[in-house]
Amino acid sequence: MTAHPSSRPVLLTRRHALAATAATALLPTAAAAQSASPESFAAAQQAILAGRVPVSTGLSLDMPTLSENGNSVDLAIKVDSPMSADDHVARIHILAEKNPFPRVATFHIGPRAGRADVATRIRLAETQTIVVLAETSRGLVHRDSREVIVILGACVDGG
Repeated sequence: MTAHPSSRPVLLTRRHALAATAATALLPTAAAAQSASPESFAAAQQAILAGRVPVSTGLSLDMPTLSENGNSVDLAIKVDSPMSADDHVARIHILAEKNPFPRVATFHIGPRAGRADVATRIRLAETQTIVVLAETSRGLVHRDSREVIVILGACVDGG
């Protein structure tokens, strides 16, 4: 007599556990939390600075000054840092002045990264100023900004 396939015990394999974890991570909880209370550009910048005065040296921001399509704008950031255990870049924040949610991205970096370079693509709602803040482990904040002219804006749906 053969047992029905549904009567076999269910085995949880590592593959199934990883798939379940990945599926859980894709749930729209972050988007729902973000849409609950939009933060202004000034509030986002003040929260990151926490009373510190940023310096305008040591950070380079490379991005086009004109973007035909705001759905994908290339951006590269380099921060001069020894990247030692005592003195390294800890976080790099990208803020977009006129996006519905100004905190575009935050990169967490440790001393073992070797260098503080990041490159990404961002969405821009309209022509605006992009601000990059890089926090070091010693509490120093580097700042650079760039105005980008956007021909066809993105983020028009509020997200």
